[in-house]
Parts: sequence; C-alpha cells; structure tokens
Amino acid sequence: HSSSHESKNLNSLSSSLLPAFGTVVDEGYLQLKKYVIAPYDLPQEMHVQFYQQELVQRMNSSLKPKTSQEVTHFIVNTFLVVLVIYSAWASPFELAFRKVATGSLMPVDLVVDAFFAIDIVINFFVAYLDKSTYLLVDDHKKIALRYVRKLWLPMDIASTLPFPLLYRIFTGRMHYGEIFGFLNMLRLWRLRRVSELFTRLEKDTRFSYFWTRYCKLICVTLFAVHSAGCFYYWLAIHHQSSKNTWIGTEVQDFEQKSIWVGYTYSMYWSLVTLSTVGYGDLHAVNTAEKIFNMFYMLFNIGLTAYLIGNMTNLIVHSAARTFAMRDAINEILQYASKSRLPEILREQMLAHMQLKFKTAELKQEEVLGDLPKAIRSSIAQHLFRRTVENVYLFNGVSDDLIIQLVSEMKAEYFPPKVDIILQNEIPTDFYILVSGAVDMLTYKNGMEQFLSILGSADMAGDIGVIFNIPQPFTVRTRRLSQVIRISHHDFKQLVQPHNEDGKKIISNFIQNLGGLKKEVLQEIPYLTELLGDMTTEHTAPNERNENREQLSNQENQNALGAQETSKTVSSTFPIRVIVHGHPPNENAMKDDMMGKLINLPESRKNLAKGEVQFSWLMDQKWKN
Repeated sequence: HSSSHESKNLNSLSSSLLPAFGTVVDEGYLQLKKYVIAPYDLPQEMHVQFYQQELVQRMNSSLKPKTSQEVTHFIVNTFLVVLVIYSAWASPFELAFRKVATGSLMPVDLVVDAFFAIDIVINFFVAYLDKSTYLLVDDHKKIALRYVRKLWLPMDIASTLPFPLLYRIFTGRMHYGEIFGFLNMLRLWRLRRVSELFTRLEKDTRFSYFWTRYCKLICVTLFAVHSAGCFYYWLAIHHQSSKNTWIGTEVQDFEQKSIWVGYTYSMYWSLVTLSTVGYGDLHAVNTAEKIFNMFYMLFNIGLTAYLIGNMTNLIVHSAARTFAMRDAINEILQYASKSRLPEILREQMLAHMQLKFKTAELKQEEVLGDLPKAIRSSIAQHLFRRTVENVYLFNGVSDDLIIQLVSEMKAEYFPPKVDIILQNEIPTDFYILVSGAVDMLTYKNGMEQFLSILGSADMAGDIGVIFNIPQPFTVRTRRLSQVIRISHHDFKQLVQPHNEDGKKIISNFIQNLGGLKKEVLQEIPYLTELLGDMTTEHTAPNERNENREQLSNQENQNALGAQETSKTVSSTFPIRVIVHGHPPNENAMKDDMMGKLINLPESRKNLAKGEVQFSWLMDQKWKN
C-alpha cells in the first residue's frame, strides 16, 4: 500500500506509469491533492493537440480533463513549445547580430522570458513519478525539494533571466558586451521540450511516424545550419581585419550592410558546407575560420550519417512488406518450377500469397493475438455472431453455445479459384461462408462435375465433420471469399455439455440433409440408407413407449395424453430392462422365464464398475 505521504493517483496514466506488480492502491487515493497537477494526464489523453478548438472538443467528450489546473498546464506546455522554437532561432541570431538583441527583438525576448518564468512557478505544483514505487507524488514539499535539488531549476532560472535588462537596472547604463550574447545561449536549454514533443508524437498513432520523424530530421538540420552560420559570421565580425575574413573578401564593408545580407551569406556558406558541395566562393581565410571549418566538417560527418541512417531506415521500413512479398513470390515460383507443379496449382499458390499480404492488417491472429481473450471474444461476437445465427445448423440453439462457438472460430480470406476443401480429405474443420461464393464439386471418372453453389451463411464440410467420414465434395471459391472455420475437436468439446442444443443440431442437420439436391445425395451412396435408419431409430422408441403406455393405462386416456406421460416418466425415472440368463433360442426353466429387472446406469463406465441395482420381480430368493 502507498502511504498517505506518497503519490496516489493512478487515474488516466499511461502504461509507463503503472505501478509494479503486487502494488495495491486504494480507491480513496485516486485523487491528487488540491493545486497539484498530474503531469501526464493531458498529453496522454489528448496526444498534444495544437488547436484550441480540438481541445474544447476533447473537453466535451468522455476524455475531458479532470481539473482546470490540468487544462492550464496543457495549454501552457503547448504554447511554450512554440516559444522554444523562437528561442532556438533567436539565441544564435542575437549572438551574431548584436543590434537586434538590444533593439527590435528585446521586447519579444522579455515577453518570452516572462512565460518561462511562469512555467518555473507551475513546476512547483506538478506531481512527479517516484521511480521506487512507480506512483505519483503529490506532496508539495517533496515536489519543491525535488525540483530544487535537480539541475532543472538552476538551468531554468539561468535560461530565463534577462541579463542585459538586469544589468541596466542595477548599473543604470546599457552594456553591449559579448558576454550577454553567450549568456543568452543558455536559452537553448529549452530545446528539451521540443525533444519531448517529438517523442510523444512518434508514439501517437494518429500521426504518421514517417512524417513526424521526417520533420524532426528537418528541424535538426535547419538548427545546425542556422547555428553554424551565425557563429561563423560572429568570427568575421570580431576579427581584427574585416577584409581578411571569409565574407570580407566578397563583400566590402559588410559590417555596414543590412543584417539580412550578412545572414543570407552565412546561411549560404553553412548549407553548402553541410552538403559537402564546397564551391569555393566562400572559404576560410584566417586561422580561426580554418579551425572552425575543421570542427564543423567533422560535425557534418556525424550529422550526415545520422540523417542518411534515419532516412534509409524510414524508407526501408515503409517498403519492408513489399520486399517480403516479392521474396515470398519468388520462392513460390522457384518451388513450383523445381517440383513441376501444374499451372493451376501455381496460380492458386500465387493468388493466396498475394491475398495474404494485401489482407495482412485484417488477420485476427496478428492483430488480436496480444489482446485479452475477453476482448477477442467481444470483437468476434461483433463481427460474426449474426452470420453464425443465420446458419441452418445452429437454428434454435441457445445463446450460450453461439457465444462459445463464435469465440473459437477463425477468420480467413481465400482468393478466387482456390480449393478450400478437397474431396476425400480428413474432416478436420468445417467452414461458414461470411461473404463471397463457393462451388461444390465432385470427381467422376477423372472428370470434374459441378453440384451446387454456396453463398453467405452457408456451410461447407459439415457432412464430413458430423458423420466423421472423408469429405465427400471439393469446395472451391468462385470469387474472393471470407470464411470462418472451427475445428472438429473444438466443435465436439463445445457441444458435448449442451445436450438439448446437441439434439437440436442433429435435428437441423438431418432436416437439411433431406432438403439436399438429388445430385448431391447420389454422391454419398449410403446417405439415403443412413437417413432411413435414423428415421427408424427416432420412431421405434416412440412406438414402444406408446404401446407400453396403452397397456398400463387403465383409465383409457387418449393417445396424446399417453405420449406426454411416457415422455415425462422416461425423463424422470431410470431406464429399466429385463435380463434373461440364456440366449433367446434356448429353452429356459419355468422360474427363469420372467427374467430379472435391472436399472441401467447412465454410462458404460458405471456398468463396468458394477454400480447396477438389480431387483427381482418374481423370485424372492434373489432378494436374499
């Protein structure tokens, strides 16, 4: 249990913030303390939305934020990312061009620093994750001590303080020294927010990973080009002789030119050098510039390798399935050629492989494999239950059996002209057609003969599975078809506990057999005889029950009442038979003519154990 001084909020947290196994968190501890903000609630639920309209929609939906403080924290964080981008551009730019640092950009810098100063205050009210317990700590004192002890507070303060303004306040005069330009570079500490933003976007499935990663690489490249160009211009500005610089040899009195002229030349040199083109029109002249060029080109080697590696990974990842499909098709063609397979089998193999890759995202095994069984069952019920209920075999069975059957069924796609079932193969599965159409075929004297066509909610392979005989027909797809299948073993295991449903299934099956076409019935020679035997077995017990009831009924009830009484008695009391001690064709003693009456057990196992109760009807000696 977490103590009252530890964090207690596990509501709306991401998977990375779940407590360790065995940790028990009481329901009373699900709320944070007052004026404490959960750090991951809004970014995880809203995935860092950039527009206020979408934020309002989320707030009105079921995923709305918990408190107004969390809404404020999310809006501030999103807005601060925009300000960080400005700081990343302005800090190197103001180092190279000091005029703008004390001129037009100074008010903007003060406003930006004010927002980050507010963020420092907010951080004292943001809960944090305790790595030892994996729970959120909402104690104000612990939050403050952690923020002060970490490097974050000093760096946040140093990157926020307006040093030129403070110097002017305390001294009364303006200072244009280069020291303030380098102190402003501390603002680049804020770039960690951009890195966190891209990390969240890469994990957000609503955004394309390719384009998110691509934008990140572009931002890294632009920042490197911008920073290097500004620092290279700073070297030219501070050299003793402006003519003996990389830009002074091309532009006379460049210091007096427009700021944007110098910035354009700087970006041109940086981009050309980064791309390793090196036209030579702008080159290092003095020693300091040559040293900087050497380090910059070494940096470019690593940056170029990083960019090329990431881009290659993205391109290969996007085309990985295409390469896998082409390799699989080539292997099939090679195998078919070496094995000298007929053209029809080769076409079926290729069609199946192509369909496998086209519908890979629809495969239940890959998509639902890692989900809990309850979720997989619910999805299967939503997709296939209506189809299963329309199948003749399950007409009138209980909902419990339908739910169990649907949960065990597997979905598959089959391209046109592909055999789903082969004639005379072992009956391992039967299939229910969800969409498409299939043909029932048979072979006679080496010739293929068409029997019938099956459509949606029809079954294939049911005769072989229920009779446990080799499949009597070949089933071939007519067009692209989706089927669900269940194995023979699973079907028997599920139906066995449901006696009434089993009887209903057999009844539906027999009724369907009687409605088959004459051509289909002729392909199973013993089917007509088997149906006749089933009819006899179902009618004979009823006739015997009626005869017995008529003999024992002294009140001369009508036939309908006798039949109902017989059914009630047979379902309430055990079955009793008379056993004789001699074969039917042998003479027996007079005292044995009546035989012995026994109660049959419920199974053969009980009969073998000797758990049968005997009773004599006539012989009193048997009782002793």
